Amino acid sequence: QVQLVESGGGLVQPGGSLRLSCAASGSILSINYMGWYRQAPGKQRELVAAVTSGGSTNYADSVKGRFTISRDNAKNTVYLQMNNLKPEDTAVYYCNADRVLLVTGWGRDYWGQGTQVTVSS
Repeated sequence: QVQLVESGGGLVQPGGSLRLSCAASGSILSINYMGWYRQAPGKQRELVAAVTSGGSTNYADSVKGRFTISRDNAKNTVYLQMNNLKPEDTAVYYCNADRVLLVTGWGRDYWGQGTQVTVSS
């Protein structure tokens, strides 16, 4: 099995920055896809940013130019640097790992427990 543990959320003023981290643990050989999603109250969960093992990235239009996703394959860790935060970025942020090669075979679609990000003055 795979466990994802997020950290780095909190309360920040508009225009501020936060850095989220997500470390994956378990009998992992490689992770093809890692991403960050978020869910605000009353809204559906949405993709924020994703990165493949080869370094290809994808961002939601609403965060382009403000957020940067990166990963350390050796540590099975993904990061989300969030700059110029806005109140509309307030949500619970979830880490996702998909197409994970384990010693026992392929695993799909693992999620972290979520970390709260609140942007408010």
